[in-house]
Amino acid sequence: MMKSSVKAFTLTELLLAAAILAFVIAGLLMLFINCAFLNTANRNLTVAIAHAQFAMEEIKNTTFASIGTNYNGICWNATDIQNKGLIPLDTESICFSITGSDPLNVWAGVTWKDRGVRDRNAQTGTGVVLQTYITEP
Repeated sequence: MMKSSVKAFTLTELLLAAAILAFVIAGLLMLFINCAFLNTANRNLTVAIAHAQFAMEEIKNTTFASIGTNYNGICWNATDIQNKGLIPLDTESICFSITGSDPLNVWAGVTWKDRGVRDRNAQTGTGVVLQTYITEP
């Protein structure tokens, strides 16, 4: 009888290698998906900050006497934001609150929804809030 000198992997070794490879690929796929979600959330946060800054600049370009009457308690919805030339986020709104007399305490809060899952609300601290003081020149 002649002995075979061919060396190869056994079926068990091949199945074990395939299982380990599948486990590693699944982990990398989950990592990639989570990074994509984080990228979208960070993009939305950047856009919300830019929209709040735009709103604050619009308030600064308003006469001091009309700031309180034009903005206090007012909320811009997605249509209003789009009419300003901006691209709104999903269910985005920008709400204003103005207190004081001189200086005015101006508050702009942005609320939106990330990927249809997480509400980002300025009232609860998960959204964007910009605050400044404006005084009569």
